[in-house]
Amino acid sequence: MANIQQGGGKVALVTGANKGIGFEIARQLASAGITVLVGSRRPESGEAAAEMLRQEGLDASCQVVDVTDRGSIAQAASAIGERFGKLDILVNNAGISAERTTLPSQADVDVMRQVYETNVFGVVAIIQAMLPLLREAPAGRIVNMSTGLGSLTLTAGPEAPMHRMQLLSYNTSKTALNALTVQFANELLDTPIKVNAANPGLCATDLSFGKGRPASEGAAVAVRLALLGPEGPTGGFYGDGGKVPW
Repeated sequence: MANIQQGGGKVALVTGANKGIGFEIARQLASAGITVLVGSRRPESGEAAAEMLRQEGLDASCQVVDVTDRGSIAQAASAIGERFGKLDILVNNAGISAERTTLPSQADVDVMRQVYETNVFGVVAIIQAMLPLLREAPAGRIVNMSTGLGSLTLTAGPEAPMHRMQLLSYNTSKTALNALTVQFANELLDTPIKVNAANPGLCATDLSFGKGRPASEGAAVAVRLALLGPEGPTGGFYGDGGKVPW
């Protein structure tokens, strides 16, 4: 991934940025000179996170947005439009996993619906709402936070390194996220907007119960995709080492 760009009056919205990988993505983007909107369902937690970044001398503010609430998304898009008139970067980081490892035959379908509401439908809804603002930017960037668990190659069959991680709702929601990444990228091929999926790896966050590497390391993958130059890729799935297999 070449030709990374810096700052220059850009505006970024990172959903679920009040903690974990999202917070580190917000921090790294702001450190690159970008005005960052810390997306959060709860105003108090979003404002607290934004204040932490401001104390580091970074340009950050809270943007309340619940990706499962179409009204909240519409209000966020309106607020960003009124304040900036554009959006350069959208990082769809908000996501949930509401299950422990279990056999697919024993998975709770209601839990699956809940996970998809955030991880899949919420991403579609917020991209659709923010797309007019991304079109107003010189070269919009959309980054969808995925995982190796969403890769069919890495999870299919006994030789696959992640085949024992049976999280039906979470894994398949991220597979769907990868697919919608391709669909949006295809639609936008004739525009300057690039759409990619990021694999941050296992990071020590609430989602992983504190297991994994520092969130800042996983965030770096998304930040590189958010700062891609005009010759950068679109419609791909990337991790530390480059392309991740679908």
